[in-house]
Amino acid sequence: MLFRRSAAGTWSGLLVFFVCGNLSAQTALQEPVHIAYECTEADADAFGFNCTTDDPCPVFLELASVEATAGRLVASGNLHTKNVTLYGLVLASDDDGATWTEPQARIRSAALEQIHFLGAQNGWITGVSVDPLARNPFLLVTSDAGRTWQQKPILEDTKYATITQLRFDTASHGELVLDVAQPKAVRQELYETMTGGDTWELKQVNNKPISLKDARPPSTLRVRADAATGTFLIERGSGRTWKSVASFAVHVTDCQ
Repeated sequence: MLFRRSAAGTWSGLLVFFVCGNLSAQTALQEPVHIAYECTEADADAFGFNCTTDDPCPVFLELASVEATAGRLVASGNLHTKNVTLYGLVLASDDDGATWTEPQARIRSAALEQIHFLGAQNGWITGVSVDPLARNPFLLVTSDAGRTWQQKPILEDTKYATITQLRFDTASHGELVLDVAQPKAVRQELYETMTGGDTWELKQVNNKPISLKDARPPSTLRVRADAATGTFLIERGSGRTWKSVASFAVHVTDCQ
């Protein structure tokens, strides 16, 4: 399946989420990459679509984060309708944004968010199941510079929480902070791993925000939503100077 550039699609706001297969794309900055999504009966049943020709269900893309390692760009995000998160998505480019592939199968009812690389080979992407509430946070873990990924749960039992911070200082040692859903209260939990993210141990519970120190330099890459063109832009730079590397159409398709 091929990612094709198309003219900028209809803009329907910054609601955005993702679905299916391994894709590649030819990109030109003037024509954004258009992520493919097929409106199947199986997805309609699974997600409770009620779409018609007169009242279609638009599907949108959202990009959440982008980082670089070993000459590779890696972006994370999701596909969604206005009401339902469809799939978590990982995109990768080995030619500085000229072409894109999906090294990881799309993850149903999930959103992928922060990306953290340490050195050239080891990396982690934070994720959470959304059906419809955020629960069961997890990581995608790579040890080959993002060529392949493995999904690792944070906890064995169901927990309604999201990963707000993630930091690794070695390939094996890391910390993360969970923001746990609590009515009218702040509850954050600090976890530590000595196994590269395979297992986690609870270290602290606090009703005030927990802050992790991150010694990494500021990223020279960012994702920016551009309402005027209905795209997400991947840009490189710093301060006030940013140059577009690639763009992705927000509007993916309309299910009928």
